[in-house]
Amino acid sequence: MLPLPRPDATLFLASSVHDMKNSISVLLANLQSMLAQAGPEHSGIYQEMAQMLYETQRINGNLIHLLTLYKLGNDLYPFRLETYEMKQFAETVTSRLLALFKTRNLGLEVDVPEEVYWEFDGDLVDGILVHAMNNAANYTHSRIALSIQPAEGALEFRVEDDGDGFPQRMLDEGVAAMRGVDFSTGSTGLGLYFAAVAARMHRSHKEEGSIRLENGGRLGGGCFILRLP
Repeated sequence: MLPLPRPDATLFLASSVHDMKNSISVLLANLQSMLAQAGPEHSGIYQEMAQMLYETQRINGNLIHLLTLYKLGNDLYPFRLETYEMKQFAETVTSRLLALFKTRNLGLEVDVPEEVYWEFDGDLVDGILVHAMNNAANYTHSRIALSIQPAEGALEFRVEDDGDGFPQRMLDEGVAAMRGVDFSTGSTGLGLYFAAVAARMHRSHKEEGSIRLENGGRLGGGCFILRLP
């Protein structure tokens, strides 16, 4: 009898992640519907479901990042540069988080100039910004801001909050600080790693996209910045 071929574990993992992502997406839609029906008057249940919504969105984002990184690493991701109008793109991104912001009584400020167009992979940039805003929702006190502005021949996306800001270690070491698991917080650094990889895929002449972290900004808390050439 011929020996069975050795299974490709990464292929099984990618397939499992895809299945889990689909199930989480269904759960996410159901949670949003139930929250809309419950309303803040059912305060206890409402707050518990609001926390479930945040955690579900976080898991869904992580699964999407894992699957995308697998595809990027195996040359399976269909990288597509398309031209987007920034005001409309900002509306699409923020619409995914309005239910979460509402359950947490968070204010949202959007600053995007009229008639600004840029070329990038919409799925990758959407994934970066949604994760950054979902993360900001967990650390802000009351407000989150999304700003998209041309800056010195590039386009800057800024996600800012009025929380306590990023730890100094993260500011000093940047993305390198998040390449391992932080057992004190449970963080794997997946979101920042995905953002850095996806940003670098955007190139123009000798420039490539990048991310950075700051504290301060218009709201005085953490600032996540994505820069695309």
